[in-house]
Amino acid sequence: IPVEQRRGKLRLMASPDGAGGSVTINADAYLFAGLFNGTESATLGINYERKAYVHVVRGAVEVNGQHLSGGDAALISAESSIAITNGKDAEILVFDLEA
Repeated sequence: IPVEQRRGKLRLMASPDGAGGSVTINADAYLFAGLFNGTESATLGINYERKAYVHVVRGAVEVNGQHLSGGDAALISAESSIAITNGKDAEILVFDLEA
């Protein structure tokens, strides 16, 4: 997936149905990837009954107001969205998972 499709947004990379050109997986899960720096931000709506796992591959970013650095992760539950802000050369992965 080209960098410009992940720059400042969360791009669907894998899903059960191959939506949006993503890779098809045999699981009730969705994988998103994004690159964030400076004022770039994104919000991802999630079903309140599902869980999300956010992993910071490199750099630093705020996830729902919580600062995370490379190697950090956050498990998010009972939320309806994930807000990614204040990136510093950040690369992140977001897994939307069955609860």
